[in-house]
Amino acid sequence: MIASPAPASRYLIVSNRLPVTVSQKEGKIELKASAGGLATALSHVHGTEGSRWIGWPGETGQMDKSARAELDRRLNADGMIPVHLTTKQVERFYEGFCNGVLWPLFHYLLDKVRLDAWVDWQAYREANELFADAVARHYQPGDRIWVHDYHLMLLPALLRKRLPHASISFFLHIPFPASGVFRILPWRREILEGLLGCDLIGFHTHSYQRQFLSSLLRLLGLETQVDSVTYDGRMVRVGAFPISIDTEHFIKESSTPRVEEAAAKMREQNTECKILFGVDRLDYTKGMRRRVLAIERLLERSPGLAGKFRLIQVASPSRTKVEAYAQLRRSLDELVGRVNGRFSTVNWSPVQYLYQTMSLEDLMPLYRAADVMVVTPTRDGMNLVAKEFVACRNDNDGVLVLSEFTGAAWELGEAVLVNPYDIDGIARALQQAITMPEEERHFRMTRLRQRIQRWTVHDWVKSFDAAFAQVTSENERLRQSTVLPPEEVLRMKNAEHLVLVLDYDGTLVPYAGLPELAAPDKELYELLEALIAKPNIELHIASGRPRETMERWFGGLDAALHADHGFWKRARGATEWTTMGSLEAGWKEKAKVIMEEFAARTPGSFVEEKTVALCWHFRLCESQFAELQERELRLHLADLFKNHPVEVMRGNKIVELRQLGIHKGLIVSALSAAGPEDALLVAVGDDTTDEDMFRQMPPDGISIHSGSLASRARYRLAGPAAVRAVLRQLVEG
Repeated sequence: MIASPAPASRYLIVSNRLPVTVSQKEGKIELKASAGGLATALSHVHGTEGSRWIGWPGETGQMDKSARAELDRRLNADGMIPVHLTTKQVERFYEGFCNGVLWPLFHYLLDKVRLDAWVDWQAYREANELFADAVARHYQPGDRIWVHDYHLMLLPALLRKRLPHASISFFLHIPFPASGVFRILPWRREILEGLLGCDLIGFHTHSYQRQFLSSLLRLLGLETQVDSVTYDGRMVRVGAFPISIDTEHFIKESSTPRVEEAAAKMREQNTECKILFGVDRLDYTKGMRRRVLAIERLLERSPGLAGKFRLIQVASPSRTKVEAYAQLRRSLDELVGRVNGRFSTVNWSPVQYLYQTMSLEDLMPLYRAADVMVVTPTRDGMNLVAKEFVACRNDNDGVLVLSEFTGAAWELGEAVLVNPYDIDGIARALQQAITMPEEERHFRMTRLRQRIQRWTVHDWVKSFDAAFAQVTSENERLRQSTVLPPEEVLRMKNAEHLVLVLDYDGTLVPYAGLPELAAPDKELYELLEALIAKPNIELHIASGRPRETMERWFGGLDAALHADHGFWKRARGATEWTTMGSLEAGWKEKAKVIMEEFAARTPGSFVEEKTVALCWHFRLCESQFAELQERELRLHLADLFKNHPVEVMRGNKIVELRQLGIHKGLIVSALSAAGPEDALLVAVGDDTTDEDMFRQMPPDGISIHSGSLASRARYRLAGPAAVRAVLRQLVEG
């Protein structure tokens, strides 16, 4: 049962193209609704009151100013907002980067990726900026923004920067590749971070979802859950939402007398010949050359089938200005000619090849008449042709031969599934389909039709909409409950005695690959000096780092320093370090041997020794392998040292084995006990080791988590930059 969506708020749909084709005839602007899957799928959403569709209207460079103004007026009247692109921008953004780099890469055709991809990357960024400006201009509080497809993968983050509290979602209509393929892209981080501006990211299948989450782990080092990742203080949901078709429309239209009569006529013309049918956009991902080669192989394997079947292959013209597509057309023409020349007779040819665009009205009779539907792309996000064929088969007959590398294969298991790279395997599947008994055909088709009737395009929209509403609500509650209010900043500024306890790594500075590289910068040092200069502020810098490092970096400041999670303390104005406990012996040497073994077999990791702890760092490692090693190490240490006075901690890309009872909570407890009654205690930290501080905070204190992890802190800031911004407010005015 699909959950009902929340009460409708206005949608802003954003896609590369508007759902219309614009033309100008005899000075008059004409708008023709597109028949594409996306336009059909979102027509209901776009039709809701006040919703807008933002996108490129097509080439308008030949229009004068008055015609352009008239076009914009007409589009606005129909709820569409044009984003006008110059011819050069279209060439570099759309044809260059989108279709010359992202399209082949995401379809695993690495040899098709342009060698000069860097030339068009800037155009891709600029186009996404233009779309972001357009969305921001028309955004109203409460709007929900739904961005579509690979052309606009930077857009969510650009919108998040302009509209921090907006509800933003994204759906990818093509496959998301395995992380090992995706990482080939030089701008992989920018693309991932662009998508993470969303509240919800949708894919067709769980496979694409997993591969995206794997890329987040491997390339950004983000810890992910099965269907979510926490990023920049927000929950980003990641889900599988397989798009479908308007099943009832296809059932109804394919049952009209016109379609029935046309289909019957085709069958009469092919009474002794099975009809195999394929319809594809002319694209190198659609597997048409291999399909024709499979026909050749079928006739080589089974010469007796000559004259008993015919493949009707429709290839719709596509991207005709791109050389790779022109080359594909020439190659396909030659291949069809060769196969037909080899096997044709006076009355029969194995392949009937049509290079033309067919309307849905013309396709439906072919869907109804075909004995076998051949859908064998080498990779496809979903492929709705397969579902259209099934929907039109009101007779519960016909066989679907389907590539296992389509999103549709995930749902349509009763099809005859094939590996599109295995030409001999396709030939065997075609022979199986041609000779399949009637009972088996009916069984398979009945199951397929039941499935597409249970899950239509309307269910797709409702499912995505409900998930979007839920995560939007979750993030709004999180934001309302954890955002640091201006009143609390004012309370800190006005405090008679403000005690500031600041963690260092991840709070005052971002994490670095190596601990030594995270030294304080000049700006931070000056900010700390300004805080110390305020007579009402008592500054404490608390870190898990060794006291030698703390002394080297902050020894010149008149601030209290705490090292090794509070074991070492240098009081304000003092020069000597004192301890806040005693050392337990007998565990560190044994633990160090184990950690060094893990470091030796995990390239990029290393062991750091502290007074009361040992740390295994894995920030520079291959993420997925390091995560496995980290879990094994934690379990091993927990079991081996369960009777020792130590505890195993999971920090930010570290595993720490530290002496029991030594933690930053001791710092807060001591300050609470020693401070004056009117003191306001504020603790800021980012890691699991800082949760001990927050646990010991007095009721009227202010605890602040830096980052996006789950925390018991009362408030949250996005990261070191946001923490510094608040600290600057304390010293200004």
